Amino acid sequence: MTNALIINGYETFAGVGEGKLNASLAKYTREALENKGYQVQTSTIEEGYEVTQEHQKLLWANLIYIQTPVYWFGIPGLFKSYLDRVLMMGYGDGSTLTGDGRTPENPDKKYGSGGLLTDKKYMVCSTWNAPSEVFDNPDQFLNGLSEDEVLTPLHKSYQFLGIQKLPSFSFHDIFSSAEVVSTQFKEFEKHLEKVL
Repeated sequence: MTNALIINGYETFAGVGEGKLNASLAKYTREALENKGYQVQTSTIEEGYEVTQEHQKLLWANLIYIQTPVYWFGIPGLFKSYLDRVLMMGYGDGSTLTGDGRTPENPDKKYGSGGLLTDKKYMVCSTWNAPSEVFDNPDQFLNGLSEDEVLTPLHKSYQFLGIQKLPSFSFHDIFSSAEVVSTQFKEFEKHLEKVL
């Protein structure tokens, strides 16, 4: 049986949103994974967590599914704090890394090659107020950056551990209308079926 960890990185800000979309996407993904025979654990960061337990979940999982909104072109502060605490535990006890990869004995090893979790994969699903046309377009606000490029620190955190990236999915313009989100949800269903 394959083990999956779903991390919901939503953080509430009064008057901005209630996290219903991210919670719905995490719930849908859990059901989709269970229907495929996965054993699933979920971490909803805003509800609180215990660092050692989260570290054990990371080691247990074959697949890490990350559900996060994007605030000010990055992940929410609570999610960043979660990563700092949980990933640092694995760094400190040697369960996820052998340093940064460089060693005097093997000078050919490069920085970022010390991750031990090479048997794991991760996927990011992000929700944005930004419309899709601002990405991958040098004439728009983000100067040609893709969603994954904007979220480079998140991706590099998992890649530093040796975890392999699966294709991401992004919801755009989420405050515009329920119809816009519903159309994107159909694409998300297809994406999950293909990727997972």
